[in-house]
Amino acid sequence: MNQHPIFSEHPGLIIVFAIAVVIMLLLDLGIFNKKSHVVSNKEAVTWSLVWISLAMIFSGLVYYFAGSAKFYEFQSAYWIEKALSVDNLFVFILVFKFFDVANHNKHKVLFWGIIGALVLRAIFIFSGAFLIELTYLNKLLSLVGVEGFQYDINLIMTAFGLFLVYAGIKSWSAGDDDDEEDYNNTRGARLIRKFFSVSDKYDGDKFFTIENGKKLATPLLVVVAVIEFTDLLFAVDSIPAIFAISNDPFILYTSNIFAILGLRALFFLLDNFIHLFSKLQYGLAIILSFIGVKMIISPFYHIESLYSLLVIGGILVISVLASVMLPEPKEA
Repeated sequence: MNQHPIFSEHPGLIIVFAIAVVIMLLLDLGIFNKKSHVVSNKEAVTWSLVWISLAMIFSGLVYYFAGSAKFYEFQSAYWIEKALSVDNLFVFILVFKFFDVANHNKHKVLFWGIIGALVLRAIFIFSGAFLIELTYLNKLLSLVGVEGFQYDINLIMTAFGLFLVYAGIKSWSAGDDDDEEDYNNTRGARLIRKFFSVSDKYDGDKFFTIENGKKLATPLLVVVAVIEFTDLLFAVDSIPAIFAISNDPFILYTSNIFAILGLRALFFLLDNFIHLFSKLQYGLAIILSFIGVKMIISPFYHIESLYSLLVIGGILVISVLASVMLPEPKEA
């Protein structure tokens, strides 16, 4: 993998990325979705295409300024995050069902959930890149006087790889435990109730309401907190996975954010066409295990990002085709 971060050689890409994200968020919140409403399939498809197109345009800029290697790293990290996020969206559907969130309020909850993800992912990715740089075994051995160790083994990356293989195996056999989850007792919900008194009733799309002269948080704020903590837990899988693709924090963060920003539109498509993804669980399990193995063997055999991208794309296509050809019963 290329050891030189893009931002040190092409700082203009940072400006382009920041401007694009800020403008799109302002348009989203201030113009197109100023009022809470039910997102139609047509709107969800349109916004999905918009966010994917923006990601592809930005990857084209990466290719132009930084070359094909960085381009393949961006594409691989983007589609890995996109794929693994689908599993996250399944849980979001259950959370909304548990709290009986009105359809016209779901977009607002997801918007603020994604704002939180922008900050948390930056912390995870840049601190992770810093720690990985410090934990190469040959560097650690040289500190105690051992020289000549020829393998470029990284302790954190190896630990991540083992964890992802375990997560993949566990995901393959995962049942429907989430269906019985008490989301009122999750850390996000408990945190809100620790600092605020919470009303039993929704007040439109408001996070706070006034009852008997007292300011209370609404259940919608609890839902946002639950969504944030759910995303935090899923980042434990997705962030290590993209470090298997690149050690460039700019590539990892930009690809991650572009994937996350398109999740709201993807959520509404998934909510309406969930039968098209019934076999995706098995595809994601294989992807996690593949990435884990890639991380473990990387000091001895490096799998190019292009081949990783082809493998991941192939697994996703096969998973969706299997879901369409072998659909689950409607009750499932």
